[in-house]
Amino acid sequence: MIHARGTRPAGQAWEDYARPARWPSWSPQVRRVRASAERIAPGVTGTVNFVPFTVTAVDEAAMTWSWRVAGIDLQHAVRATPGGCLTTFEGPLPYLPFAWPALRRLVSGRRQEPGDRLHG
Repeated sequence: MIHARGTRPAGQAWEDYARPARWPSWSPQVRRVRASAERIAPGVTGTVNFVPFTVTAVDEAAMTWSWRVAGIDLQHAVRATPGGCLTTFEGPLPYLPFAWPALRRLVSGRRQEPGDRLHG
């Protein structure tokens, strides 16, 4: 598990998680998202960078959600802290280096710049 702490209000960070169309604005590895709904909910399906996903659980009140991407389960959470928020990510080790820059942007509210992509 990894986490990032920032000064952004937790509700704002959660909204960026909850709306798949916003993912490319803060996640450097996400170039394209298509989803069957505007907001995450159990059963929402789609593709992220052409890889299929299904949202498996969402708790709006607790600001937690899980999804299955290409057969791999990933969990996310946002929590309010004094002066900002904390977000956590649980997933396999190969995902952690890619998740870290995204989490930092999510909690800071920093948006993508055109040349601000991860290349693999």
